[in-house]
Amino acid sequence: MPELLRRHTTLRLGGPARRWVEATTEAELVEAVAAADRSGEPLLLLAGGSNLVVSDAGFEGTVVHVATRGFAVDPEVTPGDPACGGVGVRVAAGENWDTVVAQAVERGWVGIEALSGIPGSVGATPIQNVGAYGQEVAETVARVRTWDRVSGEIRTLANADCGFGYRDSRFKADPGRFVVLDVTFQFTTGTLGAPVRYAELARRLDVEEGGRAPLADVRSAVLDLRRGKGMVLDPDDHDTWSAGSFFTNPRLARAEADGLPEGAPRFPQADGTVKTSAAWLIERAGFGKGYGLERSGGRAGLSTKHTLALTNRGEASTDDLLTLAREIRDGVQQRFGVRLVNEPVLVGCTL
Repeated sequence: MPELLRRHTTLRLGGPARRWVEATTEAELVEAVAAADRSGEPLLLLAGGSNLVVSDAGFEGTVVHVATRGFAVDPEVTPGDPACGGVGVRVAAGENWDTVVAQAVERGWVGIEALSGIPGSVGATPIQNVGAYGQEVAETVARVRTWDRVSGEIRTLANADCGFGYRDSRFKADPGRFVVLDVTFQFTTGTLGAPVRYAELARRLDVEEGGRAPLADVRSAVLDLRRGKGMVLDPDDHDTWSAGSFFTNPRLARAEADGLPEGAPRFPQADGTVKTSAAWLIERAGFGKGYGLERSGGRAGLSTKHTLALTNRGEASTDDLLTLAREIRDGVQQRFGVRLVNEPVLVGCTL
C-alpha cells in the first residue's frame, strides 16, 4: 500500500507517495537523495510536515522521511573558557524542534525559548528562518551542515553564508539544492531568557519590552499564548490541524504602508521597508475567525482562535483549503492593494 502523506503533515492533507524511504541515519539520508538524483526521480524531503501543503494527488516520486536523531555539545563552537558563558550544540536535522527548545531551557541555553511550541524538525528551522515572539532562529545558528545536491558533496555553511532574512534564507531561495544534515547553534548560558522584544509576551511576563524573565517562565508564557491561538499541536483540537501561520506578514515600501488605513499596524524595518500584520489585513477584509466553515460544509476554514491559520476540520481536501486561501488572498488584495504570500511550501499544487 502506498504511504499517504496526510499521515505525515500537520494539516492532515496530502495524497500518496509513489515511493517512501525512511532515513534514520545521515548515511541513509544522503544515499536516498543521491539515488533519486542519479535516476532523475522527483524528490520530496519530509520531516515534521508542519510547513507543507501537499496536493490530493500526492507526490509522483520519492519521499524521503528525515528521521535522524541526536544532539551534543560541539567543542568546535563552544568557547574553551567557561567564563565566556557560551555553548555550541549540534543537532541532527530530524530532531523534533520543540524537544530541543525544552532541553535548551532545562540546561540554561539562552536564545530560542520564545520559539517554544513551534511544530516541525530542526532541519526545517534554518530554511524558513523560523521566528516568533521577537526571536528568529538565525540569531542562534552558528552553521548548517548540508548535502549539496549540485556538487554532490557535504558542505558546511556559516551563519553569514546562509542569507537569512525575514522568513527567508539561502536554502529557501535555492529550493531543492541543499539537504540539511544538522544544525549547530551558539547559545549564551544563564537562567534568564534573552531580552523580550515582543509586546504581547512582555505583558504576559509582566516585564518591560527589553526586560528579561526566567527561561522557564518565557517558555511557559509562549506555550500559553500559542495554545490560546490554536498554535500548539493537539490531535483533538482541529484549530491546530494547520500549517501554522499560512501567510507571512507583508513588508511594504513606505509609500505603500502610508496608503494603509489609519490604525493599521506599521513596524519600520532596518532595510527601509515597513512590516504590517497579515492577521489585521485579513480580519479587516472581512475574514473573521472561523470564516469558511459554513461555506465549505465544515471541512475547511480559518481557525476559530486565530485568523492566520487555515485549518482542516477533519474531512477537508487540499483543494478545499486552497480555495479558501485564494479567497482570502484575493480579498485582501482587493481591499488594501496588498498581496499576501503563503508561508508553507506547496507540493504539487498552486495558489
